Amino acid sequence: MSLAAYQDQGEILRILHGARTIAIVGLSPNELRASNFVGFYLKRHGYRIVPVNPGATEILGEPCYPSLADVPFPVDVVDVFRAPENVPAITTEAARVGAWALWLQFGVVSFEGAEQARAAGLAVVMDRCLKIEHARFMGRMHWLGFNTWQVTSRRLAPAEWA
Repeated sequence: MSLAAYQDQGEILRILHGARTIAIVGLSPNELRASNFVGFYLKRHGYRIVPVNPGATEILGEPCYPSLADVPFPVDVVDVFRAPENVPAITTEAARVGAWALWLQFGVVSFEGAEQARAAGLAVVMDRCLKIEHARFMGRMHWLGFNTWQVTSRRLAPAEWA
C-alpha cells in the first residue's frame, strides 16, 4: 500500500466533521513542541482534547492520562505523536477503548499499525497533521496568516496601515 491510501480527503473530512473527542498520544507539556500547538489549536476550535502522556498530570488545562487504557470515557480519534514503532501497540489500545479513527501525524508512518487499525474497523489517516488539515478544510488558514482576503502587490501608504 502507498501513503496515498491513507490520505483520502473524504476520510479526512469525515473525521474532522465527526470527531468531538480527540486523544493526543504523546502530547507534550512544552509549548514549543508541535503536539502542544496542535492540541491548543484543536481545543480552541471546539474539540475535547485528552492528553495521553505518562510523564505529565495536566496539559493544556486538561487531566493527562498515562495511556489510552486509563482514559475513563470514550474517545473518537486517537492522534499519534509517537515514533512509528509504537503505533501497533497504540492501535491495539485505540481499538480496545472504542475509538473509530486513528490519525498518525507527520513522520509517523506505520503501515503495520495502519493495517491493524483498518482490520479493527478504524478509519486511518497517516503522515498528515490534524491541525493543518482542519485549517485547510474548515477555513481556518487565517491562523497562519492566510485568508486575509487582501491579496495585492500594491504597497500600502502609512495612512492605510491600520
